[in-house]
Amino acid sequence: MPEGHTLHRLARAHQKSFAGQELEVSSPQGRFVEGAEWVTGHVLLRADAWGKHLLHRYDNGAIVHVHLGLYGKFTDQPVPMKDPVGQVRMRLVGRDKGTDLRGPTRCEIYDESDVDALVARLGPDPLRRESDPDKAFHRIHKSSVAIGALLMEQDVVAGIGNVYRAELLFRHGVDPFLPGKKLDVERWLEMWVDLVDLMKIGVRRGRIVTLRPEHDSAASRGPGRPRSYVYKRTGLPCRICGTPIRTQDMKGRNLFWCPTCQAD
Repeated sequence: MPEGHTLHRLARAHQKSFAGQELEVSSPQGRFVEGAEWVTGHVLLRADAWGKHLLHRYDNGAIVHVHLGLYGKFTDQPVPMKDPVGQVRMRLVGRDKGTDLRGPTRCEIYDESDVDALVARLGPDPLRRESDPDKAFHRIHKSSVAIGALLMEQDVVAGIGNVYRAELLFRHGVDPFLPGKKLDVERWLEMWVDLVDLMKIGVRRGRIVTLRPEHDSAASRGPGRPRSYVYKRTGLPCRICGTPIRTQDMKGRNLFWCPTCQAD
């Protein structure tokens, strides 16, 4: 599933390509016909994101809410666009560019009250300036659930997925099985600052980058080794201590960690 940096990057791209234009919006697949009728012919004022949620705001007050889920994807092409191929839920056509949305979990019309309700359900988003890390810590500190599981809950931190979860915990030497209530606030704030920086890099580069430069040489990567500390490196030696990276299921997702570097 795309993590939060992907949605913020999409929002920036859509803002650049479509904001200020009257858009032609349609639903070739047929599952978003009524929603498309609400916004077609209207001006897109702003595209932004909250966690893993994309929001398109139009001049008539309508807001298109998109959650990509596991399979959702936008594909761009120049205008005039070719005939739709496959199950296109929503097509946007601007002056010079268009984009097709396929396979989202959600694509629907919101108003401001719906957005308020969505934001109220979400934890702070590291990519939004107004986000407060203390709000996340309050939820973490009162919970006996493992920190590795808590970080995957969108009502704790909005936008973290499996990659950022695994890599952030490794970078700070945190045992993913540590109960949330045992994580001290100083360590959490250090993790938050690091997470903000990592996700900003993800927005700029369009990919997740978690390796520090000294651990990202061609020699350290080796053939076929993911450019990560622990994510998808099961059985491979830890880049720091050499211990084989372990994995196991944690609430339906594969957790990756180093049992030596993340012993506390």
